[in-house]
Amino acid sequence: MSIQDIKNSIINGKTALGIEFGSTRIKAVLVGEDNAPIAAGNHDWENRYENGVWTYSLDDIWTGLQDAYGNMAADVKEKYGLDLETVGALGFSAMMHGYMVFDKDKNLLAPFRTWRNTITEEASVKLTELFQFNIPQRWSIAHLYQAILNGEDHVKNISFQTTLAGYVHWMLTGEKAMGVGEASGMFPIDIETGTFDSKKIAQFNQLIADKNYPWKLEEILPVVMSAGQKAGVLTEEGARLLDVTGKLKPGIPVCPPEGDAGTGMAATNSVAQRTGNVSAGTSVFAMVVLEKALEKVHPEIDMVTTPDGSAVAMVHCNNCTSDLNAWVSIFKEFAESFGMEVDMNKLFGTLYNKALEGDKDCGGLLAYNYFSGEHITGFEEGRPLFVRTPESHFNLANFMRVHLYTALGALKTGLDILLKEEGVEIDVLLGHGGLFKTKGVGQKIMAAAVDAPVSVMETAGEGGAWGIALLASYMVNKEEGETLAHYLSEKVFAGDTGSKLEAEKEDVEGFDAFIKRYKAGLPIERAAVDYLKADK
Repeated sequence: MSIQDIKNSIINGKTALGIEFGSTRIKAVLVGEDNAPIAAGNHDWENRYENGVWTYSLDDIWTGLQDAYGNMAADVKEKYGLDLETVGALGFSAMMHGYMVFDKDKNLLAPFRTWRNTITEEASVKLTELFQFNIPQRWSIAHLYQAILNGEDHVKNISFQTTLAGYVHWMLTGEKAMGVGEASGMFPIDIETGTFDSKKIAQFNQLIADKNYPWKLEEILPVVMSAGQKAGVLTEEGARLLDVTGKLKPGIPVCPPEGDAGTGMAATNSVAQRTGNVSAGTSVFAMVVLEKALEKVHPEIDMVTTPDGSAVAMVHCNNCTSDLNAWVSIFKEFAESFGMEVDMNKLFGTLYNKALEGDKDCGGLLAYNYFSGEHITGFEEGRPLFVRTPESHFNLANFMRVHLYTALGALKTGLDILLKEEGVEIDVLLGHGGLFKTKGVGQKIMAAAVDAPVSVMETAGEGGAWGIALLASYMVNKEEGETLAHYLSEKVFAGDTGSKLEAEKEDVEGFDAFIKRYKAGLPIERAAVDYLKADK
């Protein structure tokens, strides 16, 4: 689109805006009529560990949202000389799962417990057994039941339970709605009805009947909606919350709020069966759209859905690039000690590419990237570790390579169950997120981990904020009866399959050798958790 075409789209409200709350960044992306990004704004934030809980405050949420939106609006002003007064459609997304509960007066009853918390093991095990359906620790229902098992007093006052995306949507539209993909990380979905599984809701109500709470589960959960449905409009109050300058007008249609898993599927055109995507940033997860149900219940694999309700097998790991980023920051500090001015993009690119020069098995080096617990390998807490023997081939290339490998170590453990035990087939796996920003490096490591071709699109760095913008665009621009898969393939990607990289035999063998060392060394990580106490 030409600059004038973009200006006309902005003036006439033919755009779509997506805002996503990631773990370390809130990002706002505005797209034009061709669904390509035309402006963006960011806000960096960090979760905090308070009283044994990973959390963000409500102030963190709103100041971050307003800053990201304000930076995006400033980008519009700088590029096109226009004040942003409206958009054609709007959508909100966030990291999935977690625990946000409110009373009838909209008061938050307990600090927001994010997906990162691994404090619900008892609830997770009991609910998985009850439902015969895997309920991971980070799911909202596990947090609710754990609060009940803990005897937490606030539970009796719950009027509404939601997620971060659902909370922001509620505050800005007044609607207690949720996209089916996001909802599938709260409570199991009935694929036939596209909403919460009523049989399992009845089982849960029976399970807690002796508590005599004044609510039933179905009364406190949000309404489940599918991609393409309208989930309300931006209210006057919502507009003021979003844009503190007061320029944004209310009445904008808003799509169902989605989780980062669903927006990742949209952003990589992987909502059709036999497609999959890997989102690799602070956490990492792989999503594979299934042709049929899995044979067994696997605690390492979550069953969720696409934004339009198809069954998805998900392997989710709490830790990915945090430790890697911390090491890159050390190299930055080192360079600055010599008076060098450091470009972080160049530093990441240089160090990532250096990893490709390393030994295929990382020269005997071992690392664990566990900033927090990791359920797939059985850790309720994490300790980042780097370990080697005197005989290990210790150089910069292997050092960087082992930290790239370990970023995917827990993920590979889970994916091996899906691909090797269940025999799930994938035609194409698409990568997106920060790990893939350095061309060819994360892609090559991922291909080695899964022994399958991996594609990365030019839009890989746009991530979930672009994905939720696409879902908002689909809501207002789809033709009657047009599926989300068709809309993405024909109206957004139009044949763009990205750059494809095949797995190389030597890389696969090297990663497999590393994984054997990784599994054998897990008692070292256990000893670190047991004997190196975390600062509170």
